[in-house]
Amino acid sequence: MNEWFRKVIERIRGAWGKWSGLQKIIFIGIIIAIIAGIILVSAVSTTPNMVPLFTSPVTDSDTLYKISMRLDEENVQHRITEAGMIYVDNKAAAQRMISILMREDLIPSEISVWDVFKMDRWTVTDFEREVNLQRAVTESLELHIEALEDIDSTQVTLVMPETELFSEDQDPVTASVIITPRPGSDIITNRNKIEGIEKLVKFAVQGLKSENIVITDYRGTILNDFEDMAQFDRLELTKRQMDQKSKLEAKYKAEILNELRSIFGVDRVKILRVDIDLDMGKKTVETDEFFPITLKADNPSTPFDETEVIKNVPRSEQKIDESYRGTGFNPEGPPGQEGQTPPAYKDLEGLVGEYENNSNTINYEINERKIFEEKNPWKIQRITIGVALDGIWTRVYNDKGLLSITPEGSIEREYRSIDDESLRKAQNLIEHSVGYNSLRGDSVSVQHLAFDRTAQFEFEDQKYRNQKRLQQAIIYSLIGIAVIIIAFILFRFVSRELERRRRLREEELARQHQAMREAALRSAEEESMDVEMSVEDRARIEIQEHAMNMAREHPEDVAQLIRTWLVEE
Repeated sequence: MNEWFRKVIERIRGAWGKWSGLQKIIFIGIIIAIIAGIILVSAVSTTPNMVPLFTSPVTDSDTLYKISMRLDEENVQHRITEAGMIYVDNKAAAQRMISILMREDLIPSEISVWDVFKMDRWTVTDFEREVNLQRAVTESLELHIEALEDIDSTQVTLVMPETELFSEDQDPVTASVIITPRPGSDIITNRNKIEGIEKLVKFAVQGLKSENIVITDYRGTILNDFEDMAQFDRLELTKRQMDQKSKLEAKYKAEILNELRSIFGVDRVKILRVDIDLDMGKKTVETDEFFPITLKADNPSTPFDETEVIKNVPRSEQKIDESYRGTGFNPEGPPGQEGQTPPAYKDLEGLVGEYENNSNTINYEINERKIFEEKNPWKIQRITIGVALDGIWTRVYNDKGLLSITPEGSIEREYRSIDDESLRKAQNLIEHSVGYNSLRGDSVSVQHLAFDRTAQFEFEDQKYRNQKRLQQAIIYSLIGIAVIIIAFILFRFVSRELERRRRLREEELARQHQAMREAALRSAEEESMDVEMSVEDRARIEIQEHAMNMAREHPEDVAQLIRTWLVEE
């Protein structure tokens, strides 16, 4: 094998030597192109296989930012190109996010239905195209609805009638959707989610209206019949109103408790009840306001007001001035005929009459504005508060400054009630803090009431008894320790005294023995006796002298050594 490689290398070297410079450059270029192609293929193969969320780019930067934020909230990995294309991990994530974006009205206006459902146009017969269209829309709808986390399975049926010549003969497009919720989902009772599915179906099918969409569950219950859900909405609204009432009452109760407890004490204030009646009715007030006409506005650069106004200006004027003098008008008939004048007018003949009528009508123009004001969503109608305040319990001390104990072994206490002035001040404080209004029937009651503190006093008495027992145990323990220490000191003192006396006695005996030996030696010398000492005697004498010196310097060690000798003997 090695011989084969060697021959191949020799052939390549021989061929390389025969090539011209241009051939060598072409060969090197081919090698570089092959390497670059391998690198490009590797890079493309290692790139994640991402699918586009929409087949067309999103041009609006605000919409693109909102879609990106929503994708981050759903933990969907995505990539946005400079052109505005959005890519996600897989097709399932794309279908799920399109359903969510459609439910929340985040689909851009430039994205068509075809882009949303990723359908291709078919170049076949019209009938097959219509069938394929309906099938594609149905399958896409089912996939999008099942991509929602609240849906386990779904079934969509679309009815797309043929196009008629006249619009009045055209049958509407209808759709029915049957959903099976996942266990634990609240989609059946959540109106927003049902409306999202309805909008999803309506957005997918052209010409489909909300009244022609029926959404049911697997039991056949209609879920998008929002008119019949008015009662449910009313109950839900009532529940929210009760929650608002409870929160408001808890807020007032907490504020009153914090203030009163900081004044009277933590355990002396009890709020029996805080009841707030709220008027939840929605009210809109329309007001007509008339104001004068400004002829000259104020100049802000001058220190005085230059405004000129008039209340009104005349718009139209009508004057009527009518006057009449004479005997009146008596019509007569043709000549030779009797007149047709009624008898009442004949009686007025020869009388002089006078009639005058003056009328002046002027229409004025004034400035007018209409103000539409919507009242608060709720209004406090009545506040009722009941508060109980406890008195003060104080401990009784004797003349020596110690706690007074009852014969039963409990701490003696005295109770001091709250005076009426303090109750009145507390009631005024509460009334001002809640905005008391007697006209709307508010009621604030603050009463003195002695709280039941039996358990508290029993706990304090038991704690006091335990402290007294602990103090006695500590005192007795200290006395016992002191007795032991004193006994130990006395024992040590007596032991040392006995040891000292025994040591003195031993020293005295050693001294007497040494004196006797010295006296014997002196007597022998005086008698001129030649006393020759052996080596053992001399060593013994040196040891004795050394022992005497040690006894003087370290008497305790020598005494211990002597005791050891005595024990061994």
